[in-house]
Amino acid sequence: MQAIYAFARTADDIADEGDASAEQRLRALNGFETALDRIEQKLPAEDPLFQALQQTIVAYDLPLTPFRDLLSAFKQDVVTTRYGQFSELLDYCRRSANPVGFLMLHLYGEATEQNLRDSDAICSVLQLINFWQDIAIDWQKARIYLPLEDLQRFGVSQSQIANGTIDHAWRQLMQFELQRARSMMTSAAPLALRLPGRIGWELRLVVLGGLRILEKLEAADYDMFRHRPKLVKMDWLMLGWRALRMK
Repeated sequence: MQAIYAFARTADDIADEGDASAEQRLRALNGFETALDRIEQKLPAEDPLFQALQQTIVAYDLPLTPFRDLLSAFKQDVVTTRYGQFSELLDYCRRSANPVGFLMLHLYGEATEQNLRDSDAICSVLQLINFWQDIAIDWQKARIYLPLEDLQRFGVSQSQIANGTIDHAWRQLMQFELQRARSMMTSAAPLALRLPGRIGWELRLVVLGGLRILEKLEAADYDMFRHRPKLVKMDWLMLGWRALRMK
């Protein structure tokens, strides 16, 4: 897990952090692709990050496709700042978030068809919840992850996001997005009850934590511009109690 996280975190930071140009970011991510190619060709990794990753991939017989999917999404972050339709956003989530759940299930030997399907839904919706949580932050990076078709449907302009304007149209839009996210999460949540031991309990907290962020967005009257929700100590105590009672 440590090696997988190091790969994903480092690549994500290349796409998002610092002052590098788009060309420099893409060049660095292409270097990650080359390192994966070396692993696929059974050549020794040259960088400590990829040495650890190669050991993990070999030890657990992990496929390389999820790692390539992550890189594909990170490259997309460099060049794509708007999504016209929800289906396009879900395709991004399929590559930016779902591979992590896929790899975790393979590490734990729980990669059944049903588990993978529910894991995909949970990972995608966690990514969506993070988008709704970070609308203001993403705007500072010139990105909008709200589907443009939804903005048009509810009569919300991009200038409203720039200005942090909260009105009836914005609330209707966010009510729609949050309810869609909640439905996706609750439909896939039984995965946390099927998985045994530690991974099952950890996933319960992950699922309930995502739902708690939705509650806090609603409690803030959908004003994530001035009240970005985050989980604090009291939330975790509440989530622990909810995890014990989860059915």
